[in-house]
Amino acid sequence: MTHARFAIYHLPDGALGDLGSAWLGWDARTGTVPDRPEIAGLPAAATSLTSIPMRYGFHATLKAPFRLAEGHSVEDLARRTELVCDRLAPFEMDLDMHCDWGFVMLRPRQQSPALTALEQALVTRLDDLRAPLLPEDRARRRPDQLPEKARAHLDNWGYPFVLDLFNYHLTLSNGLPAPEAQAVQDALAPVFAPLIEVPMQVRSVALVGEADDGRLQLIRDIPLRG
Repeated sequence: MTHARFAIYHLPDGALGDLGSAWLGWDARTGTVPDRPEIAGLPAAATSLTSIPMRYGFHATLKAPFRLAEGHSVEDLARRTELVCDRLAPFEMDLDMHCDWGFVMLRPRQQSPALTALEQALVTRLDDLRAPLLPEDRARRRPDQLPEKARAHLDNWGYPFVLDLFNYHLTLSNGLPAPEAQAVQDALAPVFAPLIEVPMQVRSVALVGEADDGRLQLIRDIPLRG
């Protein structure tokens, strides 16, 4: 399979990963469409509430989707990602559910030094493998509406919300009007609560590729072995 773009994600595994994937309607690990759970109290059909994050699956972005620079292959990217992960140890984080800017998401209570180190290493040490942004890709980020620091990151690293602007999050909805987003959070909270009562383990990162239909799918799971 050929891929237009690649990214480095964290894909939660276990019961939390299964539930998040089923809720969004796409399992990036298996490349399958799982049965969605029946959840009471939703303000609309789950398909309409999750149409945007569905194509990416239940994930947190560590290095945002990018095209490979000329002369580099996905094997180069995998090998370089392994070299980064060989020096970084597994860790865990406590999650809470939030509703921010109309998006329902899971976020860490605190971004640990281990998480920060992982994101920074992946963003900076793989960037020579990234092709420059196409003009249309840059325009899609609406750089004129970004703060100065985010605009500089977009131009330097291909994505605005990296390094000092990085916030780990597992998106669970489209951007929604506030009342609708709150209703989704209220409906999802008791379903996810048992699975986020214990810390989530971060033991690997996922090299994913964008298929012709725009969906992201796992290419290789790369363990943290530091």
